[in-house]
Amino acid sequence: MIIYYREVDSPLGRLSLGQHPEGLCLLTLGEGARETFIFAIEKMYPEAHLKESASALEETIDQLLEYFNGQRSIFEIKLFLKGTEFQRQVWSALKKIPYGKTISYGDLAKRLNKPGAMRAVGAANGQNPIPIIIPCHRVIAADGSLGGYTGGLEIKRKLLDLEQQQFTPTLF
Repeated sequence: MIIYYREVDSPLGRLSLGQHPEGLCLLTLGEGARETFIFAIEKMYPEAHLKESASALEETIDQLLEYFNGQRSIFEIKLFLKGTEFQRQVWSALKKIPYGKTISYGDLAKRLNKPGAMRAVGAANGQNPIPIIIPCHRVIAADGSLGGYTGGLEIKRKLLDLEQQQFTPTLF
């Protein structure tokens, strides 16, 4: 199996994108995005061969550009997610958080009818293989603090500010 990949510059720094034959399967960002990408592909798809391709990821890159330009609030990209049933439930719930809004880990657990599973929800949130597109940055701590973020808290803050019209990114 071939996983097509592409690295692109963004207002948040370098992004690494992976396209499985059935949909986008991985997006890494932040410090060490490339290394994180390679490690994740080797772990999730040990039989895969990586092949660089701009055309396989053109739609994703276009939609990300629109997002960073403030022209897109919902992504329309076919995704291929590998994870446990619980993780996929959490990731599905993340996609339902409205653009520009935030909720707490506890509120997300309640939406899943698992009010005592805040830590498990947080762990699944942290394992999200496609941040930005699956908007795990919209989940914050109950006290209003940012909590954690795979790409780093500075990137999380920029994503939230962008969605709340308080950050004007430098284009790709």
